[in-house]
Amino acid sequence: DFVMPLKIGEEAPDFELDSHLGHKVRVSSFRNMKNVVVFHPLAWTPVCSNQMQNYESDKKWFDSHETHILALSVDAVPAKVGWAKSLGGISYDLLSDFHPKGLAAERYGVTRDGGITERAIFVFVVGKSGTIVFAKVYNIPTLPDNAEIRQALEMLEKTIK
Repeated sequence: DFVMPLKIGEEAPDFELDSHLGHKVRVSSFRNMKNVVVFHPLAWTPVCSNQMQNYESDKKWFDSHETHILALSVDAVPAKVGWAKSLGGISYDLLSDFHPKGLAAERYGVTRDGGITERAIFVFVVGKSGTIVFAKVYNIPTLPDNAEIRQALEMLEKTIK
């Protein structure tokens, strides 16, 4: 059964997953914070590695806009820990959607045949109804542009102030 990805205007499903930083993350706990939920196919791949390093490079901007970045793949926590080290350290949460495998990806409609996830990004605010304001699925080899996400967040800020 193919599940369509969630779209703008739909409610973002909650989930709780283990982070490479050693704690559990529940999306609904980020009340009134902006969230960028990033699904990526697999750790240790070149495009995914560049994508995660781009978020780390822009982390000060995201922090100044009260925005959490949550990056999910079906990799196990130890793989995420090793990968984060290999990338020079990642200070935001790399989440393991490992068990039950791909459940969060399934809820967002971004599971691919073969058990990995699409490269997809969802932006929403928890507690402000949790409605998705930006949703995009990219071709696996495409590196998403942070400018698109920043623009979506800036538009969101204008509507919630």
